[in-house]
Amino acid sequence: MSEYGFEAEGLVRRFGGTTALDGVTLAAGRGRVLGLLGPNGAGKTTVIRILATLLRPDAGRATVAGFDVARDPARVRERIALSGQHTGVDEELSGRANLVMIGRLLDLPRRRAEQRADELLDRFGLGDAAGRPAAGYSGGMRRRLDLAAALVGRPEAVFLDEPSAGLDPGRRDELWRMVRDLAADGATVLLTTQYLEEADALADAITVIDGGRVIAAGAPAELKRRIGGHTIAVRLDDPADAEPAAAILAAAAGRAPDRPSGTELAVPVDGDDAFYETAARFRAQRIGVTELSLRLPSLDEVFHALTGARSDARSGSTPPDSVKAAR
Repeated sequence: MSEYGFEAEGLVRRFGGTTALDGVTLAAGRGRVLGLLGPNGAGKTTVIRILATLLRPDAGRATVAGFDVARDPARVRERIALSGQHTGVDEELSGRANLVMIGRLLDLPRRRAEQRADELLDRFGLGDAAGRPAAGYSGGMRRRLDLAAALVGRPEAVFLDEPSAGLDPGRRDELWRMVRDLAADGATVLLTTQYLEEADALADAITVIDGGRVIAAGAPAELKRRIGGHTIAVRLDDPADAEPAAAILAAAAGRAPDRPSGTELAVPVDGDDAFYETAARFRAQRIGVTELSLRLPSLDEVFHALTGARSDARSGSTPPDSVKAAR
């Protein structure tokens, strides 16, 4: 048995004269969650479609649950679930009938298919709407039904392409719990998302792609460290202290701080010495703060640094050394 829930090596896929994937390599161990990040058009959905046997790569190889996606597509399909960006439910059927139908297509006995449908409808908060045609569901309800449909067969690998789209914050939290439960039960999850806090919360590892190529890979904390340094973040008691506080931060960091609001300032620094220096000067000048912290970059900052540097490289400018190293 392969140690990986899925893996891909050197994937290339072209559509006419456009190269969507140009040598993508990634892997996730069984029971792990891999976040696949990148700007629109980076190739994320193409990766998922290859792993789900919906596309054949022009070059490279990929396996899911130990089976080659090109040589053994039927065995791969028996072991996966896919929830794409657009729901695939039958709108004329009720929510319950949709799930029972999928269970029967997966060769579950009718009674077991009905039990599984009821379990998932309750889990996704759709029990009260189970008997209603899906055509009358809201967008968020359809998304939840589509996610439930992907889980009917208890898959070994689950591919979630922007699963939170259309979900309110409460339902998104439920989805997060379900993704963690899937991994705890041994399923391997590939997650693409536009919500970087979602990847930060769920992913054991992250692969960033842009222009069809992998530009960075690693655990979230590792990627944050690669971008370099820390950030001093300040929230002031009094907006009138903004200018002297900005001067202190600029002296410590060698650059002007960002100002998200009238009382918030932030600036990247190389180490913790600048933080202690800043705290001492704030105290000496009696500048009151609600918050003063030293933190690693957020995943949003990592993402924008990586993909922004990639855009600079395409336009002919040189990315910073930290981004070159991340590649």
